[in-house]
Amino acid sequence: MSWTRLRKVAISLPVALLAAALLLSINELGHMRSHEAIKALARSHATQAALDQLLQNMLNAETGLRGYLLTGDERYLQPYQQAVTTIGADLEELRQAYQHAPQDQGEFAQLSQQVARRLSELNLSLELRRQNNNDAWQFVLSTDVGKENMDAIRAIASRLLARSTQQTESNRQDILHSLMLLRIGIAAVAVTGLLAFYMYLRQTNALHEANERQQQALARERDGLEQLVRERTASLSQLANHLQQVREDERAHLARELHDELGALLTAAKLDLARLKPRIDMQAPENAERVQHLTETLNSVIALKRRIIENLRPSSLSNLGLTASLEILTREFARSSNLQVDTHLEQVSLPEASQLTVYRLVQESLTNIGKYAQARKVLVSVHDYPNHVSVQVRDDGKGFDTQRIGPGAHGLLGMRHRVEAAGGRLNVSSTPGEGTLISAMLPH
Repeated sequence: MSWTRLRKVAISLPVALLAAALLLSINELGHMRSHEAIKALARSHATQAALDQLLQNMLNAETGLRGYLLTGDERYLQPYQQAVTTIGADLEELRQAYQHAPQDQGEFAQLSQQVARRLSELNLSLELRRQNNNDAWQFVLSTDVGKENMDAIRAIASRLLARSTQQTESNRQDILHSLMLLRIGIAAVAVTGLLAFYMYLRQTNALHEANERQQQALARERDGLEQLVRERTASLSQLANHLQQVREDERAHLARELHDELGALLTAAKLDLARLKPRIDMQAPENAERVQHLTETLNSVIALKRRIIENLRPSSLSNLGLTASLEILTREFARSSNLQVDTHLEQVSLPEASQLTVYRLVQESLTNIGKYAQARKVLVSVHDYPNHVSVQVRDDGKGFDTQRIGPGAHGLLGMRHRVEAAGGRLNVSSTPGEGTLISAMLPH
């Protein structure tokens, strides 16, 4: 690190620390003042509300009692009693509030005395009315004592409300002063922060440009790697298609060789055996048994040769078509596996390579069912649609978890590669205990 950068750091760091400390101090001071002002403001509002509630309850009590005195209806006493009950709570709330305001405690004491005096007068009038002493309560009602008490209560409450309003305004001014102090502090820190940010931008500009150059180099390298991966993937796909085609060609060639060469040898052997039968003494049990055994052996070899040829390259596919080949394949599988195999096969028009793909797909699916599925029933269906052909192989076996198909599942991978190489799409759906569905769609 150069001396210039060291000097910049030595200057900017104390400035930043000082600005942070100043902002924290201003913020804490403003917070404390605002908090106290808000608490005092809340107390002032609560006091004003209690005073308003007290005056309202006094008015309700007087109104309710006057209604009862004039009508004698007990229903007017309900608001009176509720108001009298609430007045005590209002006075207690005011007493708690004025504990923090010693200058108003004298006024509050007078207010309490006037309220108590007025309540006593109201209660006296009520008792006289209940005793049917009409002259007495009418006299009390006609005097100006009650009005004087209420005027005194309103006057004291007005003075207390005025002082509370004054205190509220003072608290509001304190909050505004605190906010102004915070605004000044934040503005100062903002200016300092902008200056520090400008210095930071200057110092990081070179690093940003270097980072951009590095990102561009990494992007070019990533693009090159992606292109290489695409080329290798395409090359591997072409190689896999080539190897698959070579394997099919080798199978076809081997099937032809077995059919021609081995078929000719077995046919010659059967002809020779037929020529030898008249010359052999078939009355001898040993000769008859050996000739019969030789005949059965030749028939078994011919049947084995036919099965091998059909597995290598199904001749029925070239001679009879896809539908007949699948019927033969499913019928032989049902006979060899003792499973119920249902088919629903429609005539389809597909290229020869796609027909072989469908045949191998069904063949591999049936092989897997016979080895692993433990199924009782299999359904093979081929449907022809306007744009594609749908092939499905469904069983009711034990199924498997498709999310746990390992890299060793070469049969499924081979089926998927065959279908995708033919331009189609393969889907394997299975749930443990609910069987498996292998479906493929191949375009016309």
